[in-house]
Amino acid sequence: MHNAMIIDFKDDVAVAIEPVKKGDTVTYTVNGEEKSLTALQDITIYHKLAIRNIAKGAPISKYGEHIGIAACNIKAGEHVHVHNVASRRENLDI
Repeated sequence: MHNAMIIDFKDDVAVAIEPVKKGDTVTYTVNGEEKSLTALQDITIYHKLAIRNIAKGAPISKYGEHIGIAACNIKAGEHVHVHNVASRRENLDI
Protein backbone atom coordinates (compact mmCIF):
# COMPACT_ATOMS: atom_id res chain seq x y z
CA MET A 1 0.00 0.00 0.00
CA HIS A 2 1.37 3.40 -0.95
CA ASN A 3 1.69 6.01 1.77
CA ALA A 4 3.33 8.70 -0.39
CA MET A 5 3.01 10.05 -3.89
CA ILE A 6 5.24 11.59 -6.49
CA ILE A 7 3.98 13.42 -9.58
CA ASP A 8 7.02 13.91 -11.82
CA PHE A 9 10.05 11.66 -12.29
CA LYS A 10 12.25 14.76 -11.75
CA ASP A 11 10.87 15.32 -8.23
CA ASP A 12 13.28 15.22 -5.31
CA VAL A 13 10.49 14.79 -2.77
CA ALA A 14 7.43 12.64 -2.25
CA VAL A 15 4.31 13.82 -0.43
CA ALA A 16 3.04 11.74 2.49
CA ILE A 17 -0.61 10.82 1.90
CA GLU A 18 -0.95 9.52 5.45
CA PRO A 19 1.03 10.22 8.63
CA VAL A 20 4.43 8.51 8.56
CA LYS A 21 6.42 7.62 11.67
CA LYS A 22 10.20 7.53 11.92
CA GLY A 23 11.34 4.07 10.82
CA ASP A 24 8.26 3.40 8.66
CA THR A 25 8.73 2.20 5.10
CA VAL A 26 7.56 4.87 2.67
CA THR A 27 6.28 3.45 -0.62
CA TYR A 28 5.42 5.35 -3.81
CA THR A 29 5.37 4.77 -7.56
CA VAL A 30 7.39 6.69 -10.14
CA ASN A 31 7.31 5.92 -13.87
CA GLY A 32 5.31 2.77 -13.11
CA GLU A 33 7.97 1.40 -10.76
CA GLU A 34 7.29 0.94 -7.07
CA LYS A 35 9.98 2.46 -4.85
CA SER A 36 10.46 2.52 -1.11
CA LEU A 37 12.69 4.07 1.53
CA THR A 38 12.80 4.38 5.30
CA ALA A 39 11.49 7.55 6.95
CA LEU A 40 14.24 9.09 9.08
CA GLN A 41 11.79 11.41 10.85
CA ASP A 42 8.06 11.63 11.53
CA ILE A 43 6.31 13.12 8.50
CA THR A 44 2.96 14.87 8.88
CA ILE A 45 0.31 13.99 6.32
CA TYR A 46 0.68 16.08 3.13
CA HIS A 47 4.23 17.10 4.04
CA LYS A 48 7.29 16.29 1.93
CA LEU A 49 10.15 13.89 2.43
CA ALA A 50 13.32 13.59 0.39
CA ILE A 51 13.44 10.57 -1.92
CA ARG A 52 17.16 11.01 -2.56
CA ASN A 53 20.02 12.78 -0.83
CA ILE A 54 19.92 16.51 -1.62
CA ALA A 55 23.11 18.56 -1.27
CA LYS A 56 23.13 21.96 0.39
CA GLY A 57 22.51 24.60 -2.30
CA ALA A 58 20.85 22.20 -4.73
CA PRO A 59 17.43 23.05 -6.17
CA ILE A 60 14.51 20.98 -4.90
CA SER A 61 11.65 19.92 -7.20
CA LYS A 62 8.07 18.96 -6.31
CA TYR A 63 5.38 18.29 -8.93
CA GLY A 64 8.06 18.93 -11.57
CA GLU A 65 8.67 22.52 -10.40
CA HIS A 66 11.44 24.06 -8.30
CA ILE A 67 10.18 24.88 -4.81
CA GLY A 68 13.42 26.18 -3.30
CA ILE A 69 17.04 25.46 -2.48
CA ALA A 70 18.33 23.02 0.13
CA ALA A 71 19.50 25.14 3.08
CA CYS A 72 21.54 22.17 4.35
CA ASN A 73 22.31 18.62 3.29
CA ILE A 74 19.08 16.62 3.35
CA LYS A 75 19.16 12.83 3.56
CA ALA A 76 16.72 10.55 1.74
CA GLY A 77 13.85 9.92 4.16
CA GLU A 78 14.11 13.27 5.97
CA HIS A 79 11.28 15.77 6.31
CA VAL A 80 11.59 18.60 3.75
CA HIS A 81 9.98 21.82 4.96
CA VAL A 82 10.76 25.45 5.87
CA HIS A 83 13.49 24.42 8.34
CA ASN A 84 15.74 23.05 5.57
CA VAL A 85 14.52 24.76 2.37
CA ALA A 86 15.43 28.33 1.42
CA SER A 87 13.26 30.23 -1.01
CA ARG A 88 14.75 31.56 -4.21
CA ARG A 89 13.01 33.98 -6.49
CA GLU A 90 12.76 32.58 -9.99
CA ASN A 91 13.52 34.81 -12.97
CA LEU A 92 10.00 35.37 -14.25
CA ASP A 93 11.14 37.54 -17.19
CA ILE A 94 12.44 34.58 -19.22
